[in-house]
Amino acid sequence: MTDAAFWDRVARAYAARPVANPDAWETTLTRTRAHLRPGDRVLEVGCGTASTAIRLAPHVAAITASDIAAGMVTIGREKLAAAGIGNVTCVQGALGDAALGPGPYDAVLAFNLLHLTRDPGAEAAHAHALLKPGGLFITKTACLSGRYRLLQPVIAAMRLIGRAPWVNFLSIERLERQIADAGFQIVETGNYPAAPPARFIVARKG
Repeated sequence: MTDAAFWDRVARAYAARPVANPDAWETTLTRTRAHLRPGDRVLEVGCGTASTAIRLAPHVAAITASDIAAGMVTIGREKLAAAGIGNVTCVQGALGDAALGPGPYDAVLAFNLLHLTRDPGAEAAHAHALLKPGGLFITKTACLSGRYRLLQPVIAAMRLIGRAPWVNFLSIERLERQIADAGFQIVETGNYPAAPPARFIVARKG
């Protein structure tokens, strides 16, 4: 099963679940808003059902919210219509796809996404190419190295029966190195939540 097919299949169940850690999400939103400006054009990748885009929409000029799963995009569009939000466009696609537009963007957001990709460094490089000089790549990524690697065979077994997505067991150090190697200067970090660490990173394109 492809990643897109997995997330498409679970989209409705995913949308029905409450936020796993509301305090961590609110902190993430607060820190993200601190770096955004009213005139910004923003791209969010891995937007899921557009919950974050809906919360950030009043603080920027426009958001392109993208996800690889058609089911997620459909639900996102339903939520945007119900909320009457006109400055968010929900599209299907991944970084590097034409559907996301050519940029340049003021900010690219990727929350709870990079650990679900095979090559986070390549994703960071795609984001770098879409940003204006001085633009920001703002991410939050589950870092499941160390003792959390005990979950790796469990997740591998679940993937065989279509019950789990691909998971990249990253360390914080490796993640930050890959983002820096893509041409970014890291200007802020934090863990929201602290355990297992979900690393929040704000990185600026030089």
